[in-house]
Amino acid sequence: MKLFRVFSALCAAALVSGCMTVDGGSTASRNAFTVEPPLGTELVEADGTLYPAEPYNVVQINTTVPETLTVSEANSFKPRADIVWREDPLGNRYEQVRVVMQNAVELGAAGFDAGRDVVVDIQLTKFHALTEKTRYTIGGTHDIHFFLTVRDAKTGERLDEPRLIEMEFRALGGAAALEAMSRGQTQKVRITDHVKARVAEELTLRSTPLVQPLTLSSLSSRGI
Repeated sequence: MKLFRVFSALCAAALVSGCMTVDGGSTASRNAFTVEPPLGTELVEADGTLYPAEPYNVVQINTTVPETLTVSEANSFKPRADIVWREDPLGNRYEQVRVVMQNAVELGAAGFDAGRDVVVDIQLTKFHALTEKTRYTIGGTHDIHFFLTVRDAKTGERLDEPRLIEMEFRALGGAAALEAMSRGQTQKVRITDHVKARVAEELTLRSTPLVQPLTLSSLSSRGI
């Protein structure tokens, strides 16, 4: 009997370590560690505080979608893939979602036209819209994740460390989706509007990373 209790406790601990709840209810699992920062980035530990950024004049936006991301064309409720996109004809999904993101970021940065000349780099890590099956039934969530980096346009120097933006917002389904589409509110429009607003917000802020590089020991001390 005692051996059974010990075994049960070990199983419960394994489950908790494999999938833990953070940030007020969102779920983090081992899969979260597959997200990598832009090439050449030195990981630093930030204090979590955001401060007003200096005025920017955005002169260039570069959006990249690594082809290491997985794509799914499965018509299931929530395919296991990094990219799920159906509002363009069947084709190069990497380029299609890159165009959607590029357009959204350009709109978000449109008002930043006075101050230091900067380049904004966007690297997509996840672009999850709805499949046909989900769109016309229960609806779901749009998951748009990307790194945003601001660089000096003249020197190329990073003005802030790459910031991982994780957006998750309601995706309409069933009758609500059809009604929204009749008003021109497609998935592309809704995603564009949300990304536009988020980018405009992020460009007014910057973080102040600590000097110490992020190490395995510091990760362990934070319980990750």
